[in-house]
Amino acid sequence: MDAAPSPSYKGYRYPAEVIAHCVWLSHRFSLSLRDIEELMLERGITVSYETVRAWSLKFGPHYAAALRRRRPKTGDKWHLDEVFIKVNGRQRYLWRAVDQDGNVLDILVTDRRDTAAARRFFRKLLKTTEAVPWVVVTDKLRSYGAAHCEVMPSVEHRSSKYLNNRAENSHLPVRQREYAMQGFRSVGAAQRFLSAFSRISPHFRPPRHLMSASEYRTEMTERFTIWNEVTRASPMALAV
Repeated sequence: MDAAPSPSYKGYRYPAEVIAHCVWLSHRFSLSLRDIEELMLERGITVSYETVRAWSLKFGPHYAAALRRRRPKTGDKWHLDEVFIKVNGRQRYLWRAVDQDGNVLDILVTDRRDTAAARRFFRKLLKTTEAVPWVVVTDKLRSYGAAHCEVMPSVEHRSSKYLNNRAENSHLPVRQREYAMQGFRSVGAAQRFLSAFSRISPHFRPPRHLMSASEYRTEMTERFTIWNEVTRASPMALAV
């Protein structure tokens, strides 16, 4: 696996630790940018919410790409689902795919929920994962069936509103984050943020209900170590 290039913090007033911490807060918790500004002020660090926004847009995708390089092998059973989101006050659609282990494979924001959009998402999935599943599970939206026949006809397609809870449940963190952000400004902005969010947020959300307290702490320690390696930031810089 190729190592990710080190993020460049050259020319930034704040050290890597502050930038990485703000991006972590933005992608891990359902906080508004002004909430993050206040939390940093409590630590004695004055940074505006607009600066936090700029850091998220600049460094979030880089961190997410580095985490993606470290992801486990993609599962061979894919669950796909779509949900509407608000973009500049208008309804748009977020398509999401996860494997049988709940790992997010990819997302796509589109204006419509039709066959062309489903086809585009299927092709994006294949390109991103560089893999082909043995089965795809979706709800009963007809666009899935049509796109499936065109893009991956050799793959089994299961269509049921009862089999896709794994994909549907993965939308919850996005819903919480969308509410805190009061929607998105544009389709492009939504795509950029949610692409990074879908990599970073799950990294800090292991299946806690399946772990003992000690197992959870060990797992989170390992994940924070990976995060510090990805961001090239010291974990002690913000210690109080």
